[in-house]
Amino acid sequence: MDRHVVRGVQWPGPRLALTNVATGETTTRDVLGSLRYRAVDDAGILWCTGRRDEDGRASACPRGNRASSGVHCADCAAADPYRFVHIVHRQNFLSKSLERVVLQPHWLYVATFAGGETKVGTAADPRKSARLLEQGALVGRYVARAVDGRVVRILEDATTDAAGLRQAVRASVKVAGLARPVDLVALDAANADAASFAREVLGELSADPSSDVADDTFAVVDERWEAPTRDEVFAGRRTSYPLDPGVGTHGLDVRWGVGSAVGAEVAVDPGTVYVADLSRLRGRRIEFGEYETVLPAVQEALF
Repeated sequence: MDRHVVRGVQWPGPRLALTNVATGETTTRDVLGSLRYRAVDDAGILWCTGRRDEDGRASACPRGNRASSGVHCADCAAADPYRFVHIVHRQNFLSKSLERVVLQPHWLYVATFAGGETKVGTAADPRKSARLLEQGALVGRYVARAVDGRVVRILEDATTDAAGLRQAVRASVKVAGLARPVDLVALDAANADAASFAREVLGELSADPSSDVADDTFAVVDERWEAPTRDEVFAGRRTSYPLDPGVGTHGLDVRWGVGSAVGAEVAVDPGTVYVADLSRLRGRRIEFGEYETVLPAVQEALF
């Protein structure tokens, strides 16, 4: 039976990005529908998810190493040409491998998640919508369009410093919010307020002659986005999946996905949607097969 290292959850999708352990072939597998698998290793054991080449294509770890830094081995982490992409605005050097990614239009967005958390982030123009999908936001607003990746990251830092918007929300927090009652109207209002504040900051930055960015390198915008699966997410009962998706056997009938989270039914409890965090599979080795979820005797209260 083929074993795969899971590289992560990709959008559009959701899809699991996989590397065949035996052959090194990189593939993807749709998550919607039947997802049945066994996590091969004990909890805490992670394998290197490989590296990307200069064109952004994924490749397997040449040695099949265990992960030593996050979900990478030391060799693959050092060989990743994109490892400096998030700090390009703080250095003068731009490698040839980064030019293709950085020297294109970028968007600055404000995203709000199911639990009410809000963050600011960036997306390259070709991945404008996919970035918000994979982030797991329920609603977002684009607040600026910049000429390149350097400028947009300066704007991101300025928005964090002046508006207090964080730049990261943990996956576990995003998933937990999807298993609780959600007021979509309140989320949208909170996002609108945060985006409005961000645009004010950007407007002041544009008018400041001493700022690090020229006013002709970005434009303030107001464009709303919402997750296309929102109606499906809130159509039925939801509760947290009581098992770690990265350990043991699982049989999920996946109904929807938001970021790394999926809403799925299990055979022993039809009609209940369990919210599971597939980011727990990153760096794990799995085998697909006719596996089922065995729920613990005590479950969380449903709503």
